[in-house]
Amino acid sequence: MTKESNAAVINLTGVIVAVTDEVPRILVVDHQDECMLPNGQFDPANHASLEEGFRELIEAQAGLDLYYIEQLYTFGNRYRDPSEIGGGPRVISIAYIALTHESPVDAEHIRWADWYRCLPWEDWRDGRPAIIKDIILPGLEHWAQRAQNPRRKNRRERINVTFGNDNDIEMDAVLSLERFELLYEAGVVMEAQRDDSVISGASRNDIGAGQSGEMGVAMASDHRRILATALGRLRGKLAYRPVVFELLPGEFTLLQLQRVAEALSGAKIHKQNFRRLVANADLVEPVGRTTAVSRGRPAELFRFRREVLGERLTVGLSRPIMRIGNT
Repeated sequence: MTKESNAAVINLTGVIVAVTDEVPRILVVDHQDECMLPNGQFDPANHASLEEGFRELIEAQAGLDLYYIEQLYTFGNRYRDPSEIGGGPRVISIAYIALTHESPVDAEHIRWADWYRCLPWEDWRDGRPAIIKDIILPGLEHWAQRAQNPRRKNRRERINVTFGNDNDIEMDAVLSLERFELLYEAGVVMEAQRDDSVISGASRNDIGAGQSGEMGVAMASDHRRILATALGRLRGKLAYRPVVFELLPGEFTLLQLQRVAEALSGAKIHKQNFRRLVANADLVEPVGRTTAVSRGRPAELFRFRREVLGERLTVGLSRPIMRIGNT
C-alpha cells in the first residue's frame, strides 16, 4: 500500500562526460551496491541559480572544473525515488550535461566509467552488437506477441523504428532514449523488473534470470534513462553544434577529432568523407605544428575555429547513423 504525499524536492543530477583514449566516459557514484549519476538536492537558500547549484555540487563531490554545461531535461515520474512509496516527497530531478576532460577524482565512491557499459547496444564501432540479435529482439518480439491487434502492430512498429530487425544493418544513433524507454516498457532491462517489484511486490518474468547483466550496468532510480537522454541529445547536437570540440585538447589531429566523434556517435566514420566535411564546414585551422604518432609521418595539428560560431547559425558535422561496415 502506498501513501500519498503532496511534498516535492528538487534534485540536481549530472551527466559528466569526457572522452579518454577513444572511450566515452561518465562520472558515476557507487552507493549501497548501486551505481548512480552525481546528484544532490537544490538548496534555494544558498544556490543563486539551478546551474550554480549544480556546479557547486559537482565541485564539492568530485572537485571537477566543468567546461560546457547545458540543462538536459526535468525528470519527475511518480515513484522514481522508492521513498515516495512510503509517503516520502516526490523527487523532481533537473538534469544537466557537462563536457570536460577526464582528471583524477579524489573522492570515495566516485569514479569514471565507460558510458557503453550502461548502454551496450548503442556502440556499433566494432559492428552491430550481438546483444541486439541474441537478447533484445527476441525479448521485444515476445513482448509484442503478448499484445492483441492493433496494439501488437503498434509495438512492432516501435521495434522497427528503434532497433530494426534481424536483417537491418543500421540504426539511427539519435534515438537512444526511445530505445531505452522501449526496453523498459517491454521489461527487458533490470530496472523494469526492479521497479515493478518495489511498487507491486510482483517480479516480472519477461526475460530469463541472469540476462540483466548482459543488458548492461543497471543504475539507481531512472538514471539510465537520464543517461540515454543525454546520449541522444549529444548525438543530435553533432549535426548542428560543435560540442565535440569541448572534449578535445586545444590542439589536436584530425584523427583525434574523428575518434572523439566516433566515440560519441557509436559508429565508425569514413575517414575521407569526415575530413571533407570538416574542411567544407571551415571548423578547424592548422596551427603550424605537427606531433609524432606511433607509426608513419608526424600528424598536423589543428585548432577549433571558434570564430565560426559567429559566422553561421548551425555549425556541426552530420547526424550519426550506426551502420555495419561504415568505415
